[in-house]
Amino acid sequence: MLQAPRGVSTAYDGPPTTWDDGPVRRVNIAAAAFVYDPADPETYRSGVSRLGPDMGARDTGASLYELPPGQAVCPYHYEYGEEEWALVIEGRPSVRTPEGVEQLEPLDLVFFPKGPGGAHKIGNDTDSTVRVLIWSTVVYPTATAYPDSDKVGIWTGDEAEDALVPRSSQVGYFQGEGG
Repeated sequence: MLQAPRGVSTAYDGPPTTWDDGPVRRVNIAAAAFVYDPADPETYRSGVSRLGPDMGARDTGASLYELPPGQAVCPYHYEYGEEEWALVIEGRPSVRTPEGVEQLEPLDLVFFPKGPGGAHKIGNDTDSTVRVLIWSTVVYPTATAYPDSDKVGIWTGDEAEDALVPRSSQVGYFQGEGG
């Protein structure tokens, strides 16, 4: 049995810990229902099943993507605040990273670290539909960079405060402050 050193209290006197005493949840991703956004432009028309919110997750997110031939999940990007993972469920998607483009196989697992080294784009260059499970930490505020289009997104957790802007739109720290 471990004991604390002499003179060190083992009583917890910090702030109260919050627990989510909700039930353990499960889902069978083979039966996932996909939502396609009609506003998505051609080449980015993937279906998504947002599993994280449906399962009650708050600190992590997981989504199953269905990519018809010629489509991609999202533009080439990297995250500043979140690590991301991708697991190929079905088919042979391609993944573009700073090292180039690779063809993935079913059950390949890919990790995208924070920062420019984790830049990626997952697409479907085959004639068959592919499915990819992507999950990550969920952090607010955070930022996402889009190197091909030279944009940066700032995500606050409040859509009214979020911004997706060209990097060239930078302004000085005191611009508009008067004085």
